[in-house]
Amino acid sequence: MLYEIAERAEREISKYCDTYEIYLEKVESLQLDAQKSNLEFAKEEINLGIGIRVINDQKLGFAYTSNMEKVDEVAKKAYLNSKMNERDKNFSFANKSKLTKVNNTYDSKFENLDIGEATDFLESIINISEDEGCEVTSGGFAASRGKSLIINSNNVSAYNEGTGFSASIALNYEKGSEKSTAYDGISSCLFDIDGDALAKNTSKIAKDSIGGVSVETKDMDVVLDYSAAVGLLGTFISALNADNVQRGRSVLIDKIGESIIDDNISIYDDGTLDNGLYSSSADGEGTPSKRTTLVEEGFLKGFIYDIYTANKANDENIASTGNGFRGSYYTNPSVSVSNVTFDFKEKIDISEIDSGFLATDVLGAHTANPMSGDFSVEANNAFLIENGEIKAPVKKAMISGNIFSCLTKCRAVKGEIKQRGPFIIPKLFCKDLRIVG
Repeated sequence: MLYEIAERAEREISKYCDTYEIYLEKVESLQLDAQKSNLEFAKEEINLGIGIRVINDQKLGFAYTSNMEKVDEVAKKAYLNSKMNERDKNFSFANKSKLTKVNNTYDSKFENLDIGEATDFLESIINISEDEGCEVTSGGFAASRGKSLIINSNNVSAYNEGTGFSASIALNYEKGSEKSTAYDGISSCLFDIDGDALAKNTSKIAKDSIGGVSVETKDMDVVLDYSAAVGLLGTFISALNADNVQRGRSVLIDKIGESIIDDNISIYDDGTLDNGLYSSSADGEGTPSKRTTLVEEGFLKGFIYDIYTANKANDENIASTGNGFRGSYYTNPSVSVSNVTFDFKEKIDISEIDSGFLATDVLGAHTANPMSGDFSVEANNAFLIENGEIKAPVKKAMISGNIFSCLTKCRAVKGEIKQRGPFIIPKLFCKDLRIVG
């Protein structure tokens, strides 16, 4: 069906312009939401849309619709919109290239998944949490299948298909006059997510957080659990975005070839990763996905680019890294990471930490200064580490520091590597962050 619509759109846009790009997207989704222990909301949706971009006299035009009966109108509108924009020599579309093969991004279980099975999955998470003595405040389960097709006037034809599954739970736990909360979620391209483990682990965090102690304000070694680490790494990774660099919004301008973080860390963006949440044969512009080295043993090697920012770099050695992504058919592509792996040579075990602070999650990471990297966040479900063991929960504390400085004194914590959002990381061990009690 997508190919038929694309051919019709191509015939229509060819009436007005020779340089064009057609993006089609079909998303089927199933979503369940629970409030307390009751299923409050369930829906199945199918969304189909088309976005057309044209380049006419170095001017970009864009239009979109979810009504496939109006493809001809959208084609004409995209052309007319281009006339109102300014010329920019950096506009261009992807050239034809061999697409990248990606594995384990589609699960056929989606095809037979119904609301009954999804409800059973979510109810199991809720029941286990309640059996653990916790009160469920909210929970959710979602599954989706997405298909996209990009064709353009350079003979690019890029088709992608993938699935996604996720679940989350938020809990309260009370003991006497004290109360604690906890939240966690899991996601995968495949329907291999473990709801029972999610319920048990989140319940344990909630229960372990009861009876918190106060801490004094001082510098401490800090272990950032996966969610806490992701909250802060977003600020760092934004400095590797070519659009931010070109707009003067990155502290890493003119730093290529220099040491910027600990030499035991290498960082890769990899849109080809097996079972990666953001893996695909091509990005949202039709550029083949690839693995890009951003930092190698602490040294900055490069940035992530889409076609526009690569052209704007005005360097024949710079091309799109396959990082032009779309939020949907109704948005233009922009520079964004795919699957970002933080690879550490040096690892430390919790048992080796004599005195430290563990943050399971943080609140307020979005307030970090994107230019300086300074942050001050509230530690959520935090614990003290004493003589290599996780001990007393912490009542309330803030963590402050600078994410760039933090990564100059950082090790991996031995244990499982997980993908949270676009980040593929271990737990992080950071030296000398300020804990404000």
